[in-house]
Amino acid sequence: MLRPRQSAQVYLYMAPVDMRKSIDGLAALVEQEMELSPALEALFVFCNRGQDKIKMLYWERNGFVVWYKRLEKQRFRWPREGDFTYHKRSGRELNQLLDGLNIWSQKPHQSIQFDSVT
Repeated sequence: MLRPRQSAQVYLYMAPVDMRKSIDGLAALVEQEMELSPALEALFVFCNRGQDKIKMLYWERNGFVVWYKRLEKQRFRWPREGDFTYHKRSGRELNQLLDGLNIWSQKPHQSIQFDSVT
């Protein structure tokens, strides 16, 4: 099974997308709505209104790749549209989302910075 690297940059498009869109339509959303370059070294992720389909668009050296997943019975935990066009996430969070976890309500432990251990 193909999965993104945990360190991958991921941009989740918040509005529902018509899954009939292919490379050109998704790339146009990235450029016009997200105001980002579709040729960035990143994954752009789109979900349909029923939240049972996801498409990912990414640039790979000399062309675009579209990855598509359709759930048979469950739904992806996708937030409702908010004030933002997209959310930036990590590849680890995208993998959790693809596994059915709710990445929006999970809060990790806070990071702690030490100047010295003594």
